[in-house]
Amino acid sequence: MKNIIYYLIKYLLRYYNQIYFRSIKVYGYENIPKDGGILFSPNHQGAFLDPLLVGSMTPNKITSLTRSDVFGGPLQWFLDALQMLPVYRIRNGYSNLKKNDAIFERCHQLLGKGKYMMMFSEGGHHDEYFLKRLSKGSSRLAYQAQRANPNKKIYLQPVGLNYGHHRQPRCTLHLVFGKPIAIQATIEDKLSEAENINKLREKLQDSMRECLWLPDETENYAQQKECINRTTTQWEFHELKNALASSFDKLPKRRKLTGFEKSIIALLSIPNIIPLWITRFIIGKFNDRVFISSMKYALGVFFFPLWWLLSSIGIACAFGNNVMTAYLLVCISSIFLRQRLLLL
Repeated sequence: MKNIIYYLIKYLLRYYNQIYFRSIKVYGYENIPKDGGILFSPNHQGAFLDPLLVGSMTPNKITSLTRSDVFGGPLQWFLDALQMLPVYRIRNGYSNLKKNDAIFERCHQLLGKGKYMMMFSEGGHHDEYFLKRLSKGSSRLAYQAQRANPNKKIYLQPVGLNYGHHRQPRCTLHLVFGKPIAIQATIEDKLSEAENINKLREKLQDSMRECLWLPDETENYAQQKECINRTTTQWEFHELKNALASSFDKLPKRRKLTGFEKSIIALLSIPNIIPLWITRFIIGKFNDRVFISSMKYALGVFFFPLWWLLSSIGIACAFGNNVMTAYLLVCISSIFLRQRLLLL
């Protein structure tokens, strides 16, 4: 049953991604190895949106390592169905750290069997385009998995998630799979475990930087960031990456909404005012702004269709099917037009 749930959600999200985003450009599918276990290492700019995207867009089942405080309670069955494993940190209590031993042993077994896994290497999420200094977690896990399975091929797979906007739906996403790092070919017996792990981390850091539009926080970062907009993100990945590095001063900048556009947006909000208000209310409960895009994504996949279904049933009963059809067309078209205007 859990396997069925996993694939139902995976393919539901894969198709929903085409609705939530204006377009998705995927690069480097051919870089994903087919002959060994893979530890995917994406950047982390979108809270739980990031693992949902990578999990839904990769070809096979993928087991995700997730902070332990989200486990337990009524959602535990679904977390298990989604192939999620807890990772305990010092903030969860020193006594809980020993639980990681069993978790990591299981990870070594999965990678040794040629399975897919995912772990975020930045150590925490954020909403900037540049790559933060990587922690040693993913490099250590890949190294130890290789040592536990010396005759198996294990890879670190750099992944770049490039969002056209960090908080607005209907932006363009560039999803980049970089060149994989073969663990066995990278580590050296003459080096200590710590030195090999550091070597892997540095190599992974460089490889992930190649997968991002703006890999570094330079003195020009603020100006470069303004050049990531609905026009430039329609370019090919390397075209935009190179332009941001060499000629950002010549690129179009994010536009500002005019008073007229704000009035049109307010008018287009009316058909969906209740789900929009509830969405804003729920998002307002989160202090961390990185969760904004994740909550819009999660609420959009279930809440808006549910609202349209229930409200259209009521309108059909009161006014007939013709009025109900017109109502649905207005609701759906207005939300897309509204997001078109909001995207800078």
